[in-house]
Amino acid sequence: MIEITNFKHDNLSIKQWKMTENETWCVLGRNGSGKEYLDQLLTGELFDYSVDHFHLPKSNKVGIVSFEAQQVIYENELKMDATDFNDSNDIGTQAKNFLPQDNLTDPLIAQFGLEHKLESGYRQLSTGEGRKLLILQAILSGVDLLVCDNPFDSLDEASCDALSTILALLPQQNINVLLILSNRQDIPTWCQKVAFIERGQLDVIGEFDNEETKRQLDALLTPKPDNLEWPPSIKSLSDYEHPYIVKLTNGKVHYGGVNVFENLDVTIKPLQHTLITGKNGSGKSTLMQLITGDCTQCYSNDIEVLGFKRGSGESIWQLKEHMGIVSSEFHRQYRVKGELLTVVLSGFFDSVGLYQKPENYQIDIARKWLDMVGLLSCQHAMFQELSYGEQRLALIARALVKSPYLLILDEPTQGLDEINRHRVLNFLEILVQQKHSTLILVSHRKDEHLPIFTQHIRL
Repeated sequence: MIEITNFKHDNLSIKQWKMTENETWCVLGRNGSGKEYLDQLLTGELFDYSVDHFHLPKSNKVGIVSFEAQQVIYENELKMDATDFNDSNDIGTQAKNFLPQDNLTDPLIAQFGLEHKLESGYRQLSTGEGRKLLILQAILSGVDLLVCDNPFDSLDEASCDALSTILALLPQQNINVLLILSNRQDIPTWCQKVAFIERGQLDVIGEFDNEETKRQLDALLTPKPDNLEWPPSIKSLSDYEHPYIVKLTNGKVHYGGVNVFENLDVTIKPLQHTLITGKNGSGKSTLMQLITGDCTQCYSNDIEVLGFKRGSGESIWQLKEHMGIVSSEFHRQYRVKGELLTVVLSGFFDSVGLYQKPENYQIDIARKWLDMVGLLSCQHAMFQELSYGEQRLALIARALVKSPYLLILDEPTQGLDEINRHRVLNFLEILVQQKHSTLILVSHRKDEHLPIFTQHIRL
């Protein structure tokens, strides 16, 4: 299946790696470790290398599902959007058209929970649903090797279990499975062998259930303490004069005759840090968009946000001036080209891209936040050239630069390695001590359900 000896490229090197038929592997690596170059190697898109021995499956028999692949499809769908030229909303390519047309009744579709999504446009799918659709596309198209980059991110527990069960059975259909993961906790028990990649160097560690393998991974992934100065706050919640940060009464959102949720009451007081959980499709992200004003049905709801009654003449910018937002939806919409530093600075102006000249103190704060997330050395790199996880870290820094009254974090650690994920969670605990932001966290990961959250809303 895969045999590589002494492979050398400017961004990737492999001394020895052999994957035999029906084996299941995991390549574990941190953000920016070079995992994307491994994807390029497997699809025949990596050139100018030297190698002693080399055997890979044919590129058309390799299916790769990653955040980057999803972003490419999403952007292509936006380019084809004809809504402005038609009288009706253009939903784009329907989910069923991503699948072989003679397999539209395959039982795997129901096992993936996508049988009711086949008529939906790709842009209407959640990040998790889009990823499951691409995995299903690869399986039904007859690949020999399925490569999944963090496939369990943003999926609820039941969906993770269902996907894991399907992937575990693929070797019986002569499909090899290679998982590229950022967190050890996501390695399924059926995974047989583990490799580790760091700074573009891929090394085979060994059998997953071997104690020596676990010891080596512990040594490689033990976080070092951050001894950084916490960036200054530019506003204080003591200036906030209203009894509620969010107040939603009898909330309802529906699309196409289907209720996302109804009869929902939510109250969040200043510093009442709130955790929101629920199955995929239960309306968590929709609720966040209702709060931010990105859901147009906010004007048909009785909702008060940051002291503003929605529909009372306030502008969306008056609200977002006091919000920091991190979400998968915002991430995939941040497509403006620019340096990493300008992306973080745009958080001061609530813009996608930077169109105003920042003050020196804002530049200083932005650089300090880049240092906090370990990306200061990349401040002049182009945002689009960074890995998905590095982009997510930058967007977290962007949300934090202005010390927002309300910090909305919808699956913020998606795509982050375990060290950066714990770093971000540590930021949240420090923010709570600072007492200038009220947090709303949407998360499926139980280890992110921190004691700082004094209210838990289950949808």
